Amino acid sequence: MKHRKGDAEGTPWIRTLAETLMFPMVLFLGLLFCFTSAFHAPQPHHVKIVVAHLGTERKVDSALQRAHPGGFDVTVVADAGQARRAVLQRDAVAGYAAVGGHPVLYVAQANGKSLEQTLAQGFTRLASHDHQKLTITDVAPTVRKDQNGTTLVYLGVAWSVPGYILATTLLRAVTFNRRKKLMTIAGVAALFSAVGYLVGTWLNYLPDEPSALAIGFLLTMAVATFSAGIAPFTRQFFPLVGMGLFIVLSVPTSGVAPVPLLPTFFQDLHAAMPLGNAVDALKGLLYFDGAGVLRPVLVLGAWIVAGFALLGLDAWRHHREAAGKDTEDAEEDVPEPPVEDPSVEAPAPTALPVHHHHHFGEPLPMLEGAVRDEEQQPIRHAAVTVMDTRGRQLVRTTTNAQGEYAVTGLPEGYIAIVVAYPGRHPVVHQKLMQPGVAVRADFTLHGRTRWTSFRALSQR
Repeated sequence: MKHRKGDAEGTPWIRTLAETLMFPMVLFLGLLFCFTSAFHAPQPHHVKIVVAHLGTERKVDSALQRAHPGGFDVTVVADAGQARRAVLQRDAVAGYAAVGGHPVLYVAQANGKSLEQTLAQGFTRLASHDHQKLTITDVAPTVRKDQNGTTLVYLGVAWSVPGYILATTLLRAVTFNRRKKLMTIAGVAALFSAVGYLVGTWLNYLPDEPSALAIGFLLTMAVATFSAGIAPFTRQFFPLVGMGLFIVLSVPTSGVAPVPLLPTFFQDLHAAMPLGNAVDALKGLLYFDGAGVLRPVLVLGAWIVAGFALLGLDAWRHHREAAGKDTEDAEEDVPEPPVEDPSVEAPAPTALPVHHHHHFGEPLPMLEGAVRDEEQQPIRHAAVTVMDTRGRQLVRTTTNAQGEYAVTGLPEGYIAIVVAYPGRHPVVHQKLMQPGVAVRADFTLHGRTRWTSFRALSQR
């Protein structure tokens, strides 16, 4: 029996091991360096502070720079009212002013409990240096069950990561065209946003504000649409790209640790990642009376537009290839060939010995059949070749003494089975492989008579 190139006997074991370990190793290193770099020692980096009155601003700026060089960006406002409004309008994360001769610090618990504590400690020391007691005023408190101000992050993760998984599973839905896939994404995004919102409000993890539904919908749509769009271009590297974007880079920049306490690199990433922007939009809607919502919504929209653009580019590419081959496959409603995604793809196509009774632990055939002649007698050693929609050989085998063959590990979607035997006309069948469904393809090969050979020669 012949084996296709890439079987265990033809591939060095070290190469097989390297290919197997590449994805988990890259993911491991990404999680290791990104998560530890972001979370191991949160410190203020360019935290925006406003201080009432010019003289006080200089004093505060000097004290903060001595304690945390480069940690705070201090600007001056006219009075305590403007300092408070700057925090509510999200122009600053804290405002410092003297009210009635006593220092007051305006903070927002919605920005994260650890950030509030860091600010309180720093300004308490500053006030005690002047023998004064600091008053802390929370202008944007969270709901009672979200004392740390991080529940919105976890809700965003629940909307974001399944969006990537949805796009991954849709890669295998070979009977869906792009329109059906986008409709599925929109329907699932609507369902996820509604369920997440209802559960969050029912458990009192977030305020009852229906506009949060729109943010959940946009987040799931952004991740799923962009993932679906980038998949055809990244192909076997799609899991690395998808998990790298929406887990390895998104989670550390989302607000698990307050963004102002992250290193500058992660703060810059936060401004572009869909999860972080969705959390910012939710905070603005739920705790800051809509302040600072427009920009993150535009960012989420940009991810969706980019996903549509990539899907359109891939459709144009397929139309152009189909037009060059002069085939009918350029129609939009023709099912797309599945993307080679090692995280969801079936095992490598492999020929199997034919067993009528399969024992536990043996691989089950996905495709099997028999090859016979006109008199329904088995044909031994008939060549059976399985090809994908691009004409690429997936696996090749021969029939046994009973004319039977069996193959497993085939990808989902349409395949072509070519059976040939010397002195007989080859036959081609097309079959649709579906998950969990065993397909049978039997063949009858007719002999080449002298008359048919003469006729074939006369037609040349």
